[in-house]
Amino acid sequence: MLCSIMTRTESWPKARGARFNPATRFDRLRREAVDDGWAPDEDEPPAPPTILHVDATRSIITRNNSPDIPFDRSVNPYRGCGHGCVYCFARPSHAYLELSPGLDFETQLFVKPEAPRLLEAELRKPGYRAAVLAIGTNTDPYQPIERDHRIMRGCLDVLAAFNHPVSITTKGVLITRDIDLLAPMAAKGLVLAAISVTTLDARLHGLLEPRASSPARRLDTIRRLSQAGIPTMVMAAPMIPRVNDHELEHILEAAKAAGATAAAYTLLRLPREVKDLFADWLEAHFPDRKAHVLSLVADQRGGMLNESRFGARFSGTGEHAALLSQRFRVALTKLGLNGARLSLDASRFRVPPRAGDQLSLF
Repeated sequence: MLCSIMTRTESWPKARGARFNPATRFDRLRREAVDDGWAPDEDEPPAPPTILHVDATRSIITRNNSPDIPFDRSVNPYRGCGHGCVYCFARPSHAYLELSPGLDFETQLFVKPEAPRLLEAELRKPGYRAAVLAIGTNTDPYQPIERDHRIMRGCLDVLAAFNHPVSITTKGVLITRDIDLLAPMAAKGLVLAAISVTTLDARLHGLLEPRASSPARRLDTIRRLSQAGIPTMVMAAPMIPRVNDHELEHILEAAKAAGATAAAYTLLRLPREVKDLFADWLEAHFPDRKAHVLSLVADQRGGMLNESRFGARFSGTGEHAALLSQRFRVALTKLGLNGARLSLDASRFRVPPRAGDQLSLF
């Protein structure tokens, strides 16, 4: 088992969401760095490099039977995410790779170059029944490394060929590169794009999501997708008490003006190691309100910092969560936004002939 090194720097690594690698729940040993006075003085620690690994997975569709999410299958072209969002609930998944959910999650990234081929093979299996395939449920398919690796693009090529419905959740403006594929799919009722907008405050965005697209560019992405005829919703997520939850209505208004037709929101979740990373982030950037923020998070989570029960993990409980839900419903009505995901058409699914297959005359 690899050891995670508990290294906290006084200043923040440039363009990173976390500043240390917390020990994981699987570590047998823990090592902690101690300042012995011999380290050179540096005003700012160097930016940790991004290291890419090949994920030699043999299957690509992940199934689930969770009663509180609107899909039963998903694809993630990458593991880890270069956006560096400090609050990301997917960070603990890196522990299964013997890596830390901290800096490792945003610097040790895994690409799945065989994803399009594996996806096609699964869709061709006898007895496969089409239903909405969700992409972007764990890590962002349009994170920066997609620009060069084009794995998401390859998966869309496959889905378009099979007339397979897909929902895409992303912060990445790179999705606009694929409008040439998405627009024809949208015309058949096969695609829904969900653009995540966490804040409209550029400074807060830089602290929360240091390598993700700016709020202005995400709103422009909603505009461009909508103008291309692609159904687009906004995800105001996550809502963090005393940090960005006051922006909920403003985010929905801006997204509506940009062309969004539907909206959803989620509350902050702090599973496993994420709670320590987020507490450290609060201590560095909002020390005066750290205790209050964590207290409100716990109030939404039945006294804990995370709630994993179906039906409560996204919406939360308690007075603060109820008030946020009420504000959301009022805003939907006022703006004429649809609070539910649009239905996609699975009836068009067809298995196309392989190259070289002899076509039937009948």
